[in-house]
Amino acid sequence: MYKVANSGWLKHFDFMVVDILLLEVAFIIAYKIRFGVSSPIETINYSILAVILPILHIFIVFFTEEYSGILRRGYLKEFKAILQHNLILAALVIFYMFATQQSEYYSRSVFFIIFGINIVFSWISRAFVKKALLFTYSNEKNRKYMLVVASTKAEVEKTTQQLQAGKYNNYAVRGLVIVDVDMEGDTIKGVPVVANEDTLYEYLRTNTVDGVFIQIHNSHYDIEVLTAKLLKMGVTVHISLAHLSSEMPNKVVEEINGFTVLTTSIKMATNRQLVIKRMIDISGGLFGLFATIIAFVVFAPIIYIQSPGPIFFSQERVGRNGRRFQIYKFRSMYMDAEECKKELMVHNKMDGLMFKMDNDPRIMPIGKFIRRVSIDELPQSINILRGDMSLVGTRPPTVDEYDKYKLHHKRRLAAKPGLTGMWQVSGRSDITDFEEIVKLDTEYIQNFSLSLYLKILFKTVGVVLRKKGSI
Repeated sequence: MYKVANSGWLKHFDFMVVDILLLEVAFIIAYKIRFGVSSPIETINYSILAVILPILHIFIVFFTEEYSGILRRGYLKEFKAILQHNLILAALVIFYMFATQQSEYYSRSVFFIIFGINIVFSWISRAFVKKALLFTYSNEKNRKYMLVVASTKAEVEKTTQQLQAGKYNNYAVRGLVIVDVDMEGDTIKGVPVVANEDTLYEYLRTNTVDGVFIQIHNSHYDIEVLTAKLLKMGVTVHISLAHLSSEMPNKVVEEINGFTVLTTSIKMATNRQLVIKRMIDISGGLFGLFATIIAFVVFAPIIYIQSPGPIFFSQERVGRNGRRFQIYKFRSMYMDAEECKKELMVHNKMDGLMFKMDNDPRIMPIGKFIRRVSIDELPQSINILRGDMSLVGTRPPTVDEYDKYKLHHKRRLAAKPGLTGMWQVSGRSDITDFEEIVKLDTEYIQNFSLSLYLKILFKTVGVVLRKKGSI
């Protein structure tokens, strides 16, 4: 699932919010300097001006694209841009006072102090915001892993150099593929050539890749076939605009470090959708963490008595686009459960890509209860708060399950794994065909919306209350 970047005047909404807040602070400080302890809201004219200032700020940003190229501007250019913006803002305020014949009600000293303070505040704050963004983009957890596919060494060299040039770039080029010549094992611009034409899909199946950047010209390679296979795997594709196809879903034209590309993905999610979803995840994670503490007090002694050992079970799982993370649960099985699993595989109801059996002898008596009411899943609140999982998503596979995946199975990992999902609320105990599970997980990703997300959450509550299988 790909996040659609904001464009136009809303692209740098973060800078605009900070600028408006500081403009209001400058207004209050200027008023206090001139009139002392009294508040500007006590005067009708200044109360109106407090509302007019942010409106005029947004008006200027909308028509002048004030924030265009803001991340590339140095300190001097930034100061010039801020000075120009404040001069326009001051001119509009003067025009407003003149047009409404209210200039006599305002202090000239307040007027000059506002813009003097605001210029300094804006210049300092933008420097801090840029530093914060640079820190965020450089955080490994926030970076998107890019694979560059090109036809020649010169092409991949030029593309890689440009993609790595920007400071405020959350894409990390982790691998290169040259389709017209086998250079696997070589290194170009500090990035390894990880695959060739024949091994490309196997590399994608077994490694973490968030997006594939295709820069192929005058090659025998069929880009439409490549794109179709990548989308089938749930991988986001960025293609040179020279290669267009009507078979590509959810197309959007965007810019990546100076390259104008056509991006296609099985699902495009807006920033608003993902922010709201994350807020709900954090709220649910905090509630789940509180419930985990209570459950620990109640069930930890029983778990230990029935099977001495750790109360929590930790296991490496595979998350979004192949990322590895440790999942946490209350231990519901005896300590030798993993060793016994090999002997019990003959009783597996699934097809080998998941394990499920009736009356699993590895489960403790208390384990059957906490599984039936999904208490064993509560510690996954930690994974949700850390950002490894969401409340709703796909069941994260184990590493050995993931290693057996076919190409199209990776499609179900195009979004974060979840505590619950489409499969669980569709009758988990009744579905034993893994292909059906992949179909349901893919259906959720392709049709993602906040309403579907909330619908699955509410359905999950009903499933748990009816004790219809574990979630």
